[in-house]
Amino acid sequence: MEPDEDLGQIADEIYANGDENSQRHRPIISGEQLDIELYAALYSGRTKIMRLLFIADRCGNASMQVEALRMAYDEIKKGENTQLFREVIQKIDGRLGPNYGTDPAWSDAVDRRAELRKEKLENELNAYRTNLIKESIRMGYNDFGDFYYAHGQLGEAFKNYVRTRDYCTTAKHIIHMCLNAILVSIEMGQFTHVASYVSKAEQSQDALESLTVAKLRCAAGLANLEAKKYKLAARKFLEVGPELGNNYTEVIAPQDVATYGGLCALASFDRAELKSKVIDNINFRNFLELVPEIRELIHDFYTSHYASCLEYLGNLKANLLLDIHLHDHVETLYDQIRNKALIQYTHPFVSVDLNMMGNAFKTSVAGLEKELEALITDNQIQARIDSHNKILYARHADQRNATFQKVLQTGREFDRDVRSMLLRANLLKHEHILRASRKH
Repeated sequence: MEPDEDLGQIADEIYANGDENSQRHRPIISGEQLDIELYAALYSGRTKIMRLLFIADRCGNASMQVEALRMAYDEIKKGENTQLFREVIQKIDGRLGPNYGTDPAWSDAVDRRAELRKEKLENELNAYRTNLIKESIRMGYNDFGDFYYAHGQLGEAFKNYVRTRDYCTTAKHIIHMCLNAILVSIEMGQFTHVASYVSKAEQSQDALESLTVAKLRCAAGLANLEAKKYKLAARKFLEVGPELGNNYTEVIAPQDVATYGGLCALASFDRAELKSKVIDNINFRNFLELVPEIRELIHDFYTSHYASCLEYLGNLKANLLLDIHLHDHVETLYDQIRNKALIQYTHPFVSVDLNMMGNAFKTSVAGLEKELEALITDNQIQARIDSHNKILYARHADQRNATFQKVLQTGREFDRDVRSMLLRANLLKHEHILRASRKH
């Protein structure tokens, strides 16, 4: 499609979106309360517990909070983290009855087993060091890392996983070490370490399996998201292959890949990138199918149905604020998406009726004026507002003058090229040629 035709199509779509008589027969999925049981089932290991506790701390619904704590309690009892168990009991504060109490017998039994296990691991590691068997020493430190991770001592787990680096003999060992370090770093919130170990793992390209590549891209996406580098985060999530499936639930679910990647792309990609890298991306389409709301709002944004897009975002907001990784970025991402929608809406027009635009965005004209004023002040929209008649006038460059200047510039370039050719032809005609001296 030619640029002018493309622009015309955009304008038609936008105009139709602002028309009160234009009806779209597409259902809006309502913002239902988060189903904690279904949500928790997407994850495994420590992140499942931490996400449940995060929901309990952040949600304002008492029954939802108690349900999250109950599930966290049950999940912790499957493991060996007695410190986290005591913290959950304090949060429950007797609200779940005697069956969800301190259970000192369980705690003491776990602590006794932990002491015996730790002593055994220390003896084994000392024996391996004495014999100087590199692979055994590596496995010894790895077992110590697993032990400390299971008991919630993340700092010690990280140290032991990293110590295996000196005893790695193959590229696969290095990748395994990096994945362990990444897992613990994400749990500790140390995303600079995450980025560092992703880069280190990617240096061993020959040993990387497709699943490992998918895991590394997820980790890199989370690191960029935490650093507010939304465009880079979007690119990493969009590159995640279908091999990921449910194979990285100790960190992230495939639904999260769609949500994080989709929202970051909407906030940072231009229209062409959104089409080529998101909508036409077959691999990412599989992830989007898992979260139909994200798929629909991306499609609505691209087709300029902003009211529908913003309604989806509004319905999703409460649940996104309960996401352990996304909660700090929801407001920023939403603001960037809305601003992009406003800019994209006004771009094709010389003048825009603010009443029609307000209808398209399901907002008041007064509120819309304030948003547009901020964008004009920030030089993101080249326009001025007629507050009396409620019309936005674009400050487009003088097309007539620009065309004349372009023609004159083309003429000057043509004149210069013709003179250069004539000069060269005359030099050749009169044999005024400087030949390079031959080197013997």
